[in-house]
Amino acid sequence: MQPAPHAAELGNRRILLVEDEQTIADVVREYLVQAGFQVDHAGDGFAALNLAAARRPDLVILDRMLPGLDGVEVCRRLRLAMSVPIIMVTALGTEDDRILGLETGADDYVTKPFSPRELVLRVKSVLRRSIREFSPEPPVELAGFALDPASRTVLHHGKLLTLTVREFDLLAFLLRRPNQVFSREELIKAVWGWDFGDLSTVTVHVRRLREKIEDNPTTPVLLKTVWGVGYRFDAKVGGHAGN
Repeated sequence: MQPAPHAAELGNRRILLVEDEQTIADVVREYLVQAGFQVDHAGDGFAALNLAAARRPDLVILDRMLPGLDGVEVCRRLRLAMSVPIIMVTALGTEDDRILGLETGADDYVTKPFSPRELVLRVKSVLRRSIREFSPEPPVELAGFALDPASRTVLHHGKLLTLTVREFDLLAFLLRRPNQVFSREELIKAVWGWDFGDLSTVTVHVRRLREKIEDNPTTPVLLKTVWGVGYRFDAKVGGHAGN
């Protein structure tokens, strides 16, 4: 097992911790501060939205169950207001609940009870993928897409796409490997960095990505399903998705 990278490599990033259970919030805050992060804490959904607007965090850790305004609605509103990475924390272990958080726009999720050390590692992983200093790969131009990892932007036929951290990572991975088929297991390891995990995470992100890049998401011509195997980005269409 490789040692965890030093917190200094991520700088003094600001985390918004949204958690109504004070004991959990205190423990998580202590671990994040020890890792070198600045931490703001909100105990309910409305306070979270106000703090996010005022402090412009680099990442949000968002509890699913909150008083006043639940985490799913907070996530929806944050997504409309800013492109901040969001890690959803849920005490509900059902697959439907995890999928709901991902479909709302969360980049990652952690299920309670969780290890604070694991959460800090997830925070670092998501931040590295969202901060331009940690994206040294060259730009990609393919099938009407122009992807710039330094600015973490993607143009599709000249139009700027609004992507979450994981949607960007998934599209970048596939654009660099056109016409190759990848299983969900391979994608969750390569894009999320998980050796194992809920494979529905990949399914949800593929569906969300299709809604942003396909002319008709129900009959995709770019991001195709290879039944019984996985997914393939089909560059052979030459960028003419509607033809």
